[in-house]
Amino acid sequence: MNFLAHLYLSGQDPDMIVGNFIADMVKGQQINGFDPAVVQGIQLHRQIDGFTDAHPVFLQSKERLRKNYRLYAGVVVDMYYDHFLAKNWERFSALRLGDFVDSAYAILEDRRAILPGRARFVLPYMISHNWLVNYADLDSLKKNFGGMARRTPYESGMEHAVDDLRKHYAKFEAEFFLFFPELVGYVKALGVHLEHHQRIAKSSPDLPYT
Repeated sequence: MNFLAHLYLSGQDPDMIVGNFIADMVKGQQINGFDPAVVQGIQLHRQIDGFTDAHPVFLQSKERLRKNYRLYAGVVVDMYYDHFLAKNWERFSALRLGDFVDSAYAILEDRRAILPGRARFVLPYMISHNWLVNYADLDSLKKNFGGMARRTPYESGMEHAVDDLRKHYAKFEAEFFLFFPELVGYVKALGVHLEHHQRIAKSSPDLPYT
């Protein structure tokens, strides 16, 4: 999953939020430099990724993209799913998306000093361009994919990812609604309290799925 989903799944604890946010930027023994509460967030992030990468619905979404994006297919699906979470936020949270995101930004800004260098570099761009809210907008999502494509060491084709999303939109959205409530249930079973902002977590019966 991408940034928005990971933050949503972090619960209320600021250290958990920070750990979940920075996990992909913490390598090897670097994890030993963080407080135990932040380490819990890093570990939660990795558990979420493990659940996601093995889930048959996520794998189905990923397989649809494998030919065009190869090793980056999973990254593209992560972004698609964050798009659907942002677009359908009110189905999953009693908080306004903007309020939730502003709170997350404030927590990360307040703890900027402990963020890894890459996170300190990314965070101002995330805030100034309001990535987490703008994931809901396909034009903004296309710009994000374009930036990611320019930063990848190999030709990824991600600048075309929104075209494939538009082409198979209903299928990807239906898969998100099948997958995400199960991920929420998995995280709650780990003991993370999501009730403070969770509204519903069930699949949508009115979406086409073929």
